Amino acid sequence: MSDLVQLTKDKDVAIITLNNPPVNAIGPGMPEGISQAINEVIRDQSVKAAVFIGAGRTFVAGADIKEFSKITSGKKDRGAGLLPVLRQIEDCPKPVVMAIHGMAFGGGLELAMSGHYRVGAPGAQFGQPEVKLGIIPGAGGTQRLPRLAGVAKAVEMCAEGNPVSACEAVEVGILDQLIEGDLLTGAIAFARSVLEKPAPKTRERNEKLNVSEQNAALVAAARQLARQKQRGMMAPLAAIDAVEAATHLPFDEGCEVEKKLFNDCLFSDQSKALMHVFFGEREVAKVPDIPKDTPILQLHSVAVVGAGTMGGGIAMVFANAGIPVLLKDADQPALDRGMEVIRKNYASSVKRGRFTQQFVDERLQLIQPMLDYDDFGRVDMVVEAVFEGMQLKKEIFALLDRVCRPGAILASNTSTLSIDEIASATARPEAVIGTHFFSPANMMRLLEIVRGKASSNDVIATCMQLSKKLGKVGVLVGNCRGFVGNRMFGPYRREAQFLVEEGASIEAVDQALYDFGMAMGPLATGDLAGLDVGWRIRKEYRHLEKPGIRQPFAEDRLCEMGRYGQKTGAGWYKYDENRRAIPDPEVAALVRKWAAETGIPQRKISPEEIVDRCIFALVNEGSRILEEGIALRAVDIDIIYLNGYGFPAYRGGPMWYADTVGLNKVLDRISEFHQQHGELWEPAPLLKRQAQEGSTFAEFHHSHGVTAA
Repeated sequence: MSDLVQLTKDKDVAIITLNNPPVNAIGPGMPEGISQAINEVIRDQSVKAAVFIGAGRTFVAGADIKEFSKITSGKKDRGAGLLPVLRQIEDCPKPVVMAIHGMAFGGGLELAMSGHYRVGAPGAQFGQPEVKLGIIPGAGGTQRLPRLAGVAKAVEMCAEGNPVSACEAVEVGILDQLIEGDLLTGAIAFARSVLEKPAPKTRERNEKLNVSEQNAALVAAARQLARQKQRGMMAPLAAIDAVEAATHLPFDEGCEVEKKLFNDCLFSDQSKALMHVFFGEREVAKVPDIPKDTPILQLHSVAVVGAGTMGGGIAMVFANAGIPVLLKDADQPALDRGMEVIRKNYASSVKRGRFTQQFVDERLQLIQPMLDYDDFGRVDMVVEAVFEGMQLKKEIFALLDRVCRPGAILASNTSTLSIDEIASATARPEAVIGTHFFSPANMMRLLEIVRGKASSNDVIATCMQLSKKLGKVGVLVGNCRGFVGNRMFGPYRREAQFLVEEGASIEAVDQALYDFGMAMGPLATGDLAGLDVGWRIRKEYRHLEKPGIRQPFAEDRLCEMGRYGQKTGAGWYKYDENRRAIPDPEVAALVRKWAAETGIPQRKISPEEIVDRCIFALVNEGSRILEEGIALRAVDIDIIYLNGYGFPAYRGGPMWYADTVGLNKVLDRISEFHQQHGELWEPAPLLKRQAQEGSTFAEFHHSHGVTAA
């Protein structure tokens, strides 16, 4: 037996323990170990039944994902995988009982389904989450699951990838019995109770593969849902095809179909991108120049300054994590409005079933509205969330410096202003840091943590740790105008406006980027955020602009007309009472008129050019950010874009997408735009270097950490 699979006996029942900590992933050596154990069970005449169980805190949480990239990079042959071993378990003449606690996900559920019986602890979860990595189950999961749970449930579990609870697993037929109390003791007793019964082979159970008319309608509905909810993704559709094969093909042929679809997915750009994202979310938590043993400050209570949209959302984020919050605003009406919005947001979460009323009542108890700074002396951290104006922010920080206790963290939610300048208003710049939440703060997963040049290691480490506690993905960035996300978003939205000024319709620009996979088009995004936000920032920075360089004008003019977007009922689009966007011919006519006055020639512009201009503007700026050390790694930029800006995960993020296209091709296109449109398109030096060396952004590494200046 290998160390990964241990065989022991309880009188006439063999116990096969899977032991590959931390989550018993199925990696090299485990299938062989399982195969040996089953052979031993068959050979040993004193053994009448076998129980499989996971050591530690779980059954099997899936296959080892690193093995997949070894296969796609040609370092390893996929071979037969798990399938033959699962068949060997199913063909064992003695009953095999799978005892499940923790997670049976992916290959773990496939393994569980090959047993003759399954019993589980009440807290166990069951799922086929492969689609989230751009692949489908590859060891018979799409063929066995419909035989146990029925076609509808199998389609849903394989195409959406979400887990089901132990109770639901019993209801649908995945689990035969729940075991209260000790799982192993219960499983052994269960195994003895089925000794005289025939051991059912999952692959031969066809009673749930119901009639074909029902299946056809069911599968068609699932495909439609996948095209809507998982727009642009190939794996959900492949998963549906594979489950459908189970309904009209014998088991072995169904497995052949699954294998072909699995390989198509595994070798696709989408799967490589999604695996990059999976590892990327773990990678961004690592900061090379901050020692692992840096002390983390304890945050028992926090305060938020400003009860507007952002401040209220941030207060909810802390309350949801169980941290008491003081919410401060300058005047009573503003504070009342802020609390009202918070209550409304919570009420809609209860209505949608996201939270229980009891949870919400407890959270609201944690948020304490106030008009003064009297209690700020007892909090461990303050997050400032007033509007973007340097003067105002400096006044507030000077005040916080006076009222807060030594050691308290002073954080700003600024989206573009210099953290160093804000910190200069205090006598404790080492305690000042940027925590840039994204709107709506209670929904968006991203938190950009902005390191000032004086921010101390323990303040940085505490904020990185805090992001996890708040259920966010924290990414550490350096201090510059707009940091990473908004600094790149500037050129992206600039190009969207230029395209409209050059003759593309507003709808065509948004549609091209929506079809590329963005959650929303760039102009609709502006309307959602409020066009006045960018307008105000541009006015703040006007003195820094180089004369003679083309600037977009359409959006500033819309703001001058009072068209700020959704909040005023009109921006690039008109909005009805449900905030649904309606194309506005008036804006189209105005833009044409303004373009004529400015002498911009009008032309037909293809969707391809729209996508290249906007996305490669992102990439070119991202390349500068990477070279300047404002971002630690290319993947940090990708994670920011996926979680904060609606970039499609199946394209891996802007830098990964550029690597996938090939940096030489990206450089050629950017050079072409440089010739046509002038110096705004100057190719970034790092892009040129990596392209000429045949390298990628992913391969670029700094010799040092994030730069703060």
